[in-house]
Amino acid sequence: MTTRPRPLPFPAALGLALLLPVQAVALAGAAHAHGDTLKVVITGQQAGRVTADVTWENDGDAVEEAVAATVNAVSADGARTAGPWRLVRGTGGAATWTTAEALPPGTWTVTVDAGFPSLGHAQGEVAVPVVDPAPPTASAAASPSGAPVTTTPSAPPASGTPSASPATSPATSPASDSGAAGWWTTAGVAGIALVGAAAGILLRRRRLRRP
Repeated sequence: MTTRPRPLPFPAALGLALLLPVQAVALAGAAHAHGDTLKVVITGQQAGRVTADVTWENDGDAVEEAVAATVNAVSADGARTAGPWRLVRGTGGAATWTTAEALPPGTWTVTVDAGFPSLGHAQGEVAVPVVDPAPPTASAAASPSGAPVTTTPSAPPASGTPSASPATSPATSPASDSGAAGWWTTAGVAGIALVGAAAGILLRRRRLRRP
C-alpha cells in the first residue's frame, strides 16, 4: 500500500513561494554590501610561509567564508618555481591567510589567485632570508673542517713504582789516567835522583879515607 504526499494547503504554498524570492533578495543585498570582488594583499612571509590579507573590496570586512585561493611563486632568476599551494587561515587576525608550505631562502615573485567566495588577485615580491645555524656550545670543540674533535683520554699510569736503573760505576776518564802516569814518572825521577846523591856521598867518603 503506497501513500501519496498530501499537497500543501494553498495559503502555505503561497507563503513558501513568497519567502524564496525574499531570501534571494536578502542574500543578494548582503553580497552587494560586501562587493563582488576580494581584495588580496600579500603582506610578506613568516619562516618562508607566504602571508596575505583577504578582505571584501567594498567595505574591507574580513571574509568569514572559506577562501579558495592558490599561491604560486617564481624565483628571481626564473630557475625555480613553487606551488600551486592553497591559502589557509593564519593566526594574525580575521583577515590573515597563509600557506602551510614554506619557500626556500631567496627572492620570489608570488602570485595569489582567489576564486571563492569571489574573485581576487594579487602579486608581489617576497624575500626569504637565510637562517644561520645555531652556534656550537662552548663545551663542543670543532676542528677547522667543522667536525667535532674527539679527545682521546690519556693512559693511566702503570701500577707500581718503576724500577730505578742500576747504578753504574764511573768510568775512568783519560785525564785521570794521564795524571796517574805523570805522578809515577815524577816519583821515579825523584827516587833515581836520591839514589844518585847517596852514591855520590859514599864515593866522596871513600876518597877522603884513602891515604
